[in-house]
Amino acid sequence: MIKKASRTSVRVKKHIKLRNRFSGTAIRPRLAVYRSNNHIYAQIIDDLKGHTLCAASSKTLGLEKSNDVAAATVVGEAIAKKAIDLGIETIVFDRGGYVYHGKVQALADAARKTGLKF
Repeated sequence: MIKKASRTSVRVKKHIKLRNRFSGTAIRPRLAVYRSNNHIYAQIIDDLKGHTLCAASSKTLGLEKSNDVAAATVVGEAIAKKAIDLGIETIVFDRGGYVYHGKVQALADAARKTGLKF
């Protein structure tokens, strides 16, 4: 009997393939996105040092409805403001194996509108 792969394992495999293609540096760090059932998280990472430079999530921002497109937009704006305050203008976008649609796209668009370039 053939066992079907779970949705999570398929996403993790996609994320590994994406991570093999790019990584974040001090000059151009990586904006990583993670979605849980209840929240959406974003962090900017310098992969050479292995440090998270800044992070934002719907959980830390205290949003009432925290897993929708509106929440993703607020998180995208917040992470972009934090990055710009640190002097980061260009990043590499890591969608985390998720399809670039809906919440992930809303977060990326909000970060672009706020001033990040990718």
